[in-house]
Amino acid sequence: MSDPLEQPGDSIAALERIAREADAYLASLSTAPVRLARSDEAAEAFGGPLPEEGRGTLATLDQLIEGGLDAHVRSSGPRFFHWVMGGTTPAALGADWLTSLLDQNAGGWDASPLASRLELISLRWLRDLFGLPADWDGVLVTGGQMANFTGLAAARQWWGERHGVDVSVDGLAGLPQAPVFTSGFVHVTGLKALGMLGLGRGRLTTCADSVGAMNLVALERELRALDGAPAIVIGNAGEVNTGLFDPLEGVADLCDEYGAWLHVDGAFGLFARVSPRTADLAAGVERANSVISDGHKWLNVPFDCGFAFVRDPELLARTFAAGAAYLPEAAEDRPIFAYRAPELSRRARSLAVWATLAAYGRSGYRAIVERSLDNAARLAEQVEEADDFELLAPVPLNVVCFRYRPPGSAETELDALNERIAEAVLTDGRIYVGTTSWAGKVAFRPAFVNWRTTSADVDLILETLRDLGSHA
Repeated sequence: MSDPLEQPGDSIAALERIAREADAYLASLSTAPVRLARSDEAAEAFGGPLPEEGRGTLATLDQLIEGGLDAHVRSSGPRFFHWVMGGTTPAALGADWLTSLLDQNAGGWDASPLASRLELISLRWLRDLFGLPADWDGVLVTGGQMANFTGLAAARQWWGERHGVDVSVDGLAGLPQAPVFTSGFVHVTGLKALGMLGLGRGRLTTCADSVGAMNLVALERELRALDGAPAIVIGNAGEVNTGLFDPLEGVADLCDEYGAWLHVDGAFGLFARVSPRTADLAAGVERANSVISDGHKWLNVPFDCGFAFVRDPELLARTFAAGAAYLPEAAEDRPIFAYRAPELSRRARSLAVWATLAAYGRSGYRAIVERSLDNAARLAEQVEEADDFELLAPVPLNVVCFRYRPPGSAETELDALNERIAEAVLTDGRIYVGTTSWAGKVAFRPAFVNWRTTSADVDLILETLRDLGSHA
């Protein structure tokens, strides 16, 4: 019986089929609908039992392409403004295809010298890009969620060691509840990480002012009350609905004074440090104990990618230590990244990170960030000049928080009106933007991080929402 997978030329034919589709797809990104109205129906068309006999490589790819393009969302395109998600630079896209071709396990040097070396370089370049101390170290992970998990796991390890316990070995039994403080800007991924780490997403203390930013007086009161006991503080660089920042310099001062661990969630806000126009927003990040960011936001690399940095490199090794008779030991110049990250088997995401940084450099990323700043400022100005929209928060970075408010509308009707528009915009296709709740109001929150977005794309936002609002 012949091997059903062993057909001469199938792999090359598959890649050629996708490459042909890629040519048309990339050309359509700036004009095609972000999402088709029939996308749900197209997705549900995939189904049925596991086939007894396979259809073959090309027939299956044809089915995936023909049905899948109707069911997917063009999140790499210039008019996708939802969830602070970027696109993919050409260099990152090419490197990611090569990553799948080479199929490397980036767990350690013996598994892939290429992936390990490029991760080492990428982390060094990222520290340089963000102005972080050169003696810090870090690791690439799957995204913002696991980056927060990694940084806070190191914080938990530090906190346990302050109590004389190696929690990665002995667990949390017998220890007091770890005090964790943050502001109203904390992201859901930080809360989820606390839950996964056994620190309790419902056990943290919020120290927030009337807007939600860290209240330094309240934070100092809480830290002083601990009487020298260790604590973890989560500072936030870029609140997800508005782009607002905690006063990180002041937070760092208090953490220094009271000996607390400062973890900074900079999923997209860390990139403020790339431009002189916004670097002051993230001043103090370099004084933290752990800092994270998300690669598929402003770095514009494919899912999945994030990065976590820590001041004390040895903490990651103690937190995520692994060993077995069949596993190698790390050497000083040949790190095993699987021993400083949650996963042992790891996609070689370093190829895309290295490629995009090598291709565009510091000046290229400054240009991407500043173009995004200009796009956000352009939209904010349009909102303020319009008589049927209302800006709900300042715009310090790249997120614009506003709502549709036509003249003569009653306040009691506005939430329902904006919710109807929000439902319509996700199937309309011209733009893609979601809503949130800010200051008790339903609001839109387009975020600009995609390198492809132009001022013409920005100009479609109010035009589309106004059109949908007139029929809502």
